[in-house]
Amino acid sequence: MKNKTEEFQKKIQSGNATIGIIGLGYVGLPLAIAFARKLPVIGFDTNGDTICTLNSGHSHILDVSDKEIQDLLSSGMLSVTNESHNIKKCDAVIICVPTPLTTNKIPDLSYVKKSCMTVCDNLKKGHLIILESTTYPGTTEEVVVPILEKSGLSAGIDFGVAYSPERIDPGNKRYTVSEISKVVGGITQKDTEAAVSLYRIIIKDVISVADTRTAESVKMIENIYRNVNIALANELALIFERMGVDTWEAINAAATKPYGFMPFYPGPGIGGHCIPLDPYYMSYQAKRYGFIPRFIETSGEINTFMQMHVVNLIEEGMKKAGIKMSETTISVFGLAYKKNIDDTRESPAIPIIEELLRRGTTLKLFDPYVKEIYANGQNIGSETDLTTTLNSSECAVFLTDHDLFKTPDTLRQIELSSVQVIIDGRNIFPKAPTGKVYLGIGKPHCLK
Repeated sequence: MKNKTEEFQKKIQSGNATIGIIGLGYVGLPLAIAFARKLPVIGFDTNGDTICTLNSGHSHILDVSDKEIQDLLSSGMLSVTNESHNIKKCDAVIICVPTPLTTNKIPDLSYVKKSCMTVCDNLKKGHLIILESTTYPGTTEEVVVPILEKSGLSAGIDFGVAYSPERIDPGNKRYTVSEISKVVGGITQKDTEAAVSLYRIIIKDVISVADTRTAESVKMIENIYRNVNIALANELALIFERMGVDTWEAINAAATKPYGFMPFYPGPGIGGHCIPLDPYYMSYQAKRYGFIPRFIETSGEINTFMQMHVVNLIEEGMKKAGIKMSETTISVFGLAYKKNIDDTRESPAIPIIEELLRRGTTLKLFDPYVKEIYANGQNIGSETDLTTTLNSSECAVFLTDHDLFKTPDTLRQIELSSVQVIIDGRNIFPKAPTGKVYLGIGKPHCLK
């Protein structure tokens, strides 16, 4: 594939290469926008509503503005479609589709497989195919390549294959796609070089690694590291609550050490498209190699338990206030999995809401970024006014630390409201609100 690789690199440098992006979600759309500022991009998605929204000049995610979409559509540098035959017009195709878990926490690669079959049907010599979807080491070689080679073409010879883990952080204004270093590994050295050349068009710092397995492992390391350290913070919070220690104050003090420590904080559980899922992808593959990853699995169990811990705190708070769970209205503030975004994927709010509904409570939900959330088999809408939501509830539970919740005005509204019980999952309150039963994750509340 030597001549094809050189031809591809020349097309990139001349600005004539066309890039296909499969999957226009939180990962694919920002990537498509970044590339479309330099090279022609065709975005593909199977969701008709997404295609219609984008073609009308509107973005469906907060990290991409309507103006960016409109400017690139009008310039002709970006087009979006659900017609897969347009893959043949592309020189490189980047797959950015979800990799969820099944109900049994087994990797679900169905989106990756379907995308690869679509590419296979339109594969041509000289294509460079890159997988960005988070997955376990070995996926590119064991799953992607065999599907693509059903075309009759040979990977690494007739077409290139590489893996580059996505590093999108939704809502992060400082580290956008082009500001985050990129790791790339191909099934051959030539494929690695081709992928590096492509990403260097939009990203200054591109790191090549030995192969696709190494690149896949990088993503596992990054997010399992975070999962394990969050689990440690959560377990310490559970201990310190009983010891009468403010976990948040202790962690912040520990963080003053200038070396050997990085702060992680407790919370009601973890969410998003990576941290709650990656440990199970790694666990699955590790077991195929005859190893039980106890440490990784335990961290996942601790973080999942925090959801029930929130429910237990609610129950404890209601008892202290002399209110029965089944006779109360509870308001849940914060539905997104992290602050200042509208992303509810794997949000810990979902299982908490479902458990509260099972216990017969009446719920009100409020999130300034989220219009509705799917829980308990239904879409539940978010209230439109914070103050009204507060005053119609006996208990307020804060699960996301949106900036809105921490303003002096909001804190004053909460303190003046008729709410009797406050459960703080994110250290939102600098001090316990006056006249309220206040319990928080990692806050000392079990002293006799």
